[in-house]
Amino acid sequence: MPLKSKDNLFWVFVLSSAVYFTQGIEALPSQGLFYYLKETLHYSAQKIMVLSSFTIFAWLVKPLIGYIIDNFFNKRAWIFIALGLDIVVTFFLGIFSLPIIILVMLLAVNSANSAFRDVAVDGIMCVEGKRYNATGKIQSVQWIAITLSGLLTGIGGGLIAQKWDYKVGFLCLIPVYILVGITAYFYKEETATVISSRLRLLSHLKPLLSDRRLLVVGLFIFLYKFSPSFGTPLFFIQRDTFKWSKVWIGALSTISTLFSVFGALLYYRFSQKIRLKNWLFFSVFLGAITSLSYLYYTPLTAVAYDVVYSLVGMFIFLMIMDFMARNTTPGFEATSFALLCSISNLALIASNLSGAFLLPRIGLKWLIVISSLSSFLCLPLINKIRT
Repeated sequence: MPLKSKDNLFWVFVLSSAVYFTQGIEALPSQGLFYYLKETLHYSAQKIMVLSSFTIFAWLVKPLIGYIIDNFFNKRAWIFIALGLDIVVTFFLGIFSLPIIILVMLLAVNSANSAFRDVAVDGIMCVEGKRYNATGKIQSVQWIAITLSGLLTGIGGGLIAQKWDYKVGFLCLIPVYILVGITAYFYKEETATVISSRLRLLSHLKPLLSDRRLLVVGLFIFLYKFSPSFGTPLFFIQRDTFKWSKVWIGALSTISTLFSVFGALLYYRFSQKIRLKNWLFFSVFLGAITSLSYLYYTPLTAVAYDVVYSLVGMFIFLMIMDFMARNTTPGFEATSFALLCSISNLALIASNLSGAFLLPRIGLKWLIVISSLSSFLCLPLINKIRT
């Protein structure tokens, strides 16, 4: 391999880890923002859940984002564009006290920029990874980076929320965006990686939407991921009932992230030995049981749940990602994988909205019960999928 190629591959690793690290560190203002909505604006749990659903719409249309990135400019250019918009948006979020409508709109733009960066760097990973037979190594670096940033976000976000507010969190992101831009500058993308056709979207969608196996997998993913959410009300309990400080909540998040690393290492160790369909079947029952366990929620069990379920949750998350990757359509792997990821994101939004709708009507205990029972909706499809 020529020295120049090795140098460029090095910057692929650096850029991939930088972009994924940024995705994790962008949660730095989230704790302060939650406390602003809850304790300054006095929004209810369901209202916060609805607002948070609106901000991540771009993650539902990742295949369309991929089409735009593949057909206009190049992947590195889109990373620069997204970073430039991020700097402008976070500056306004960090300096000004904005009306809630404008605040949500800017959060949605920031989330869309993150989605563009994610799809662009994943495209670079696919192209360069296949060229140098390094796809797995690049992906490993990506998830290590995002996990490490989660460690900083947990404790750092708690400290920022305790001493300042969410605005400081957004201002802290600006230097990160600048550093990512520097790493993108050193990566040199070959023009051969840019697709010239402007009409490939329709030709791609037809075989995907007519692939019955992929559609069954997509429906399974949606039903597997969907369950009315009750996470936000638990934060209310931590603050209002347990009287936990913002720093302790952030510290617990950091501890839980450490255990999620162990979950990732376990999946790395055993991923090639497990029978995926059997583990998917058992994970459905495990998900139902873990949901029901929240009916007994005390300061002690809250810590135990966060720690243990973080480890188990990461293992299951990687198992689902592995399952989706194995079931992509031949010849359309990148597009079909993005499509399955969008379906997964849609399920999470539906979970938030349904949880927000049910919470004031049936209360938290029955919401937990319904969430647990909904885990079984995907069971009839397990025998129809191949792993």
